Amino acid sequence: MDNRDEVRDFLASRRARITPQQAGLPSYGTYRRVAGLRREEVAMLAGVSVDYYTRLERGNLGGVSESVLDALCNALQLDEAERIHLHDLARTAGARPSRARRRPGPTEVRPSVRAMLDAMTGAPAVVRNDRLDILATNALGRALYSELYRDPVRPANHARFAFLDPRAKDFWIDWERAANDTVGVLRAEAGRHPYDRSLSDLVGELSTRSEDFRTRWAAHNVHLHRGGTKLINHPVVGRLELMYDMLQLPADTGLTMLVYTAEKDSPTADALQVLASWAATTSSADAPGATLPR
Repeated sequence: MDNRDEVRDFLASRRARITPQQAGLPSYGTYRRVAGLRREEVAMLAGVSVDYYTRLERGNLGGVSESVLDALCNALQLDEAERIHLHDLARTAGARPSRARRRPGPTEVRPSVRAMLDAMTGAPAVVRNDRLDILATNALGRALYSELYRDPVRPANHARFAFLDPRAKDFWIDWERAANDTVGVLRAEAGRHPYDRSLSDLVGELSTRSEDFRTRWAAHNVHLHRGGTKLINHPVVGRLELMYDMLQLPADTGLTMLVYTAEKDSPTADALQVLASWAATTSSADAPGATLPR
């Protein structure tokens, strides 16, 4: 993943989506050679020269100041995820791959985290990394994502399931949203760690095998995955309307715990009890706190 290309395509795509009217600029005539704003218009809104902005949009973000980045964010009307992404791109711009390459993250959870998972018996919980690999679950989490484990590839991966497994479009009730959010998370991670070999391999595999993924990856949209709702059509218990929150694990850089809950006395709460009973009948490999099979 070339950082210079990523910067160029990201800035150009953000510029293309804003009309002069949206930017508060006068528009003369009906014919414009470019979609969205021209480079000179972005430069004027950001308070920089046209030559300087042109250099930035060609991918040369090395050494750019925080104030200029913030001005670009305002001019391009970036949301929070996009602002963070642009700052990440600037931080990694010009870095030598040997220095910017990410150190391998943990591939197993610590005993204390596993014990925490074991203690959570009423809510599905999983631990994943920033590439969306699931590294550990509690019993209910394993049951919730049982469809992901039908693929023998390990670790189970949300993106690989969403784009390479035909069951995903039945599993995710709003598959379009799930697909868009999944790509947005991976795109943001690529901005933070452009030389992560495992991430590059995953993106390459998905790009080669899925047109749905290629189309979304080319859009350069990013997404912050912090919490919200999940609508799942589970093959055992049917429709689930789950709330989820993400808990960072500060001692394990790059790992996050996702905990899923349901409204009290709701159909989903009842369905989780049924799912827990079903999980209890599975093999010992799926027992509470079990990590993924190697």
